[in-house]
Amino acid sequence: MSRPVDLHAEARAWIDDDPDPLTRAELRGVLAAGDDGALAERFAGRLRFGTAGLRGELRAGPMGMNRVVVGLAAGGLAAYLSRRGAVGPVVIGYDARHRSARFARDTAEIIAGAGLDARLFPRALPTPVLAFAVRSMGASAGVMVTASHNPPRDNGYKVYLGGDMSDCAAGGGAQIVPPADADIEAATLAIPRLAGLPRAATWMPVSDRVADDYVAATAALPRGDARDLTVAYTPLHGVGADVVRSVFTAAGFPAPHVVAEQAAPDPDFPTVPFPNPEEPGALDLALALAERVGADIVIANDPDADRCAVACRGRALTGDQLGALLADHLIRTGTTGRYATTIVSSSLLGAICAERGLPYAETLTGFKWIVRAGDDVSFGYEEALGYCCAPDQVRDKDGISAAILVADLAATLKAAGQTLLDRLDEISRRYGVHASAQLSIRVTDLREIATMMRRLRADPPSTLAGHPVSTVDDLLPETDAVRLRAGPIRVVVRPSGTEPKLKAYLQVIEPVTGPVHEAEARAARRLDVTRDELARALAP
Repeated sequence: MSRPVDLHAEARAWIDDDPDPLTRAELRGVLAAGDDGALAERFAGRLRFGTAGLRGELRAGPMGMNRVVVGLAAGGLAAYLSRRGAVGPVVIGYDARHRSARFARDTAEIIAGAGLDARLFPRALPTPVLAFAVRSMGASAGVMVTASHNPPRDNGYKVYLGGDMSDCAAGGGAQIVPPADADIEAATLAIPRLAGLPRAATWMPVSDRVADDYVAATAALPRGDARDLTVAYTPLHGVGADVVRSVFTAAGFPAPHVVAEQAAPDPDFPTVPFPNPEEPGALDLALALAERVGADIVIANDPDADRCAVACRGRALTGDQLGALLADHLIRTGTTGRYATTIVSSSLLGAICAERGLPYAETLTGFKWIVRAGDDVSFGYEEALGYCCAPDQVRDKDGISAAILVADLAATLKAAGQTLLDRLDEISRRYGVHASAQLSIRVTDLREIATMMRRLRADPPSTLAGHPVSTVDDLLPETDAVRLRAGPIRVVVRPSGTEPKLKAYLQVIEPVTGPVHEAEARAARRLDVTRDELARALAP
């Protein structure tokens, strides 16, 4: 019976240290209601500062995203940078989610209070603009307050390190990787109370010139001269619309038709169950707009505009399909260097690079690894709709540069009487249909994910879609993933890095011996069978 008393004392101490009246009132309400279960959830540990920074639900206590947790993280980052002799500014950006602006302001005050040069963006802007600023401003670090495509109740805190702080030249301006994440977390844990951290109002606003420079650099990316293209676009209630319009106009394209219901930032994302363009139904309004205006393609960004989704003729492309299209376009137009993707993405990019004699790399999941695949990386992508098309400008996924290059490709094909789907068919005839799909199992208790991974390792399936499983690769300790191969089928199973779910990435390679659509249908049937079998094997 002593634990609830300890919890109550922890909660009261937290309230005393919390500068936010909203979360103080929330925690007082939990105490007054005597809800020790809810209290235990909030004080079960603390959000871990990992390689994705922080991400979690907006709520009081150390297991939530709130001003105390964010302030302590800012203090830990400041201590880490100070110990390493950081010289350049710390650039801070934010999206339009609930509390994002407040978290960013707190970060600026604490970074400045530590005697560092803090620069705060004057308004909500896309994540790629912040990542661009880290490099263009010679920053020692960057912070982006965003939960990207997570549900409305979440927020997050991403950290980038500049060239003078990074582990290697290829990582300058990229998100942190070990050991920086552990070092920053250790510095955070060493801070006894938020109230003890000095604050200062000496931070400076980031000039609008930085966003203008991003627009100009991104607008210069198209390779061709064709500009006749009608685009239906949605920012999914996020912050991408203004920058996308500016980039398209600066590049000489007609301004996209924007989904009116989703054009303005809205942290509640009222028209979609999840603000993720991969989710079923997320593109429905954009597809309807495309039908009304006769659009050649649909483009969607997630709320912080670091991801890009595309549809053509009513068909949404997978992340792997768009990755292959963009890589093929860049190769055809003379972009040399290394092409990179991850262990869970399609193997098609590797086949393309092998045939065309280009260096190729396969990395762990996440752009923090993709951009570190080598100093010569010129393009990288991951199947979750993330694309790095201009690593000299943004060392991270960038949904806006991807959008303008998709428009460039689509306009070039349109001028030749073709579409993106026609080019996909060409690629399939050349390399075979590389069909991919996902299986996601969402959980309410994260311990269920660990249980499912243990069960898979102990008793993997012996067959998949009628093919015997020939190899089972346990990728620990490098990463928590299991890879299965069975004939033309490859499956990778891993916990999501950003959401409470277990994810399985499925691929089937089907040779094209006749019409492409027949090979696609055969591959789709194999994927369906594989998904069903795997769902039964992984079921909690």
